Amino acid sequence: MDFDRSGLVALIKREFKLNWHGVHGANHWARVLHHGKTIGTIRRADLLVVELFGFLHDSCRFDEHQDLLHGTRAAEFAHGIHGTFFQLTPKQLDTLCYAMKHHSGGEVSTNKTIQTCWDADRLDLGRVGIIPAPKYLSKQASLFIDTAYDWSIQVP
Repeated sequence: MDFDRSGLVALIKREFKLNWHGVHGANHWARVLHHGKTIGTIRRADLLVVELFGFLHDSCRFDEHQDLLHGTRAAEFAHGIHGTFFQLTPKQLDTLCYAMKHHSGGEVSTNKTIQTCWDADRLDLGRVGIIPAPKYLSKQASLFIDTAYDWSIQVP
């Protein structure tokens, strides 16, 4: 499950178009990563895919507010760097890219890895003043709404 985290983060930081400490920046990714690993362990999701999602899902945003194609760009970015910083099976890469392309659409998934990725991101909605809705979360993620919300509104 190991991959070149420091190389990946350095590349993302060089390419990132927004404020590194903004609402879609590194602090958000750290919380998504934490939530994803916690929920993913409970749900037995693919933790490598969940971790890569945490780093990559908002890495290709051009705008903090409305950027409907950022997930698609993140998936294309992941394809482009696959084999350099991380190596996934074709199924893992498809799962990662699907999760990134659709993470902002409000869908729910029966795939435990995809839903874990979406849960992790949605649990950090407090940073933009939104309390996560249980209907968009897995049962396991719903248990963390209050704690995650409190954490997401803290100033780093």
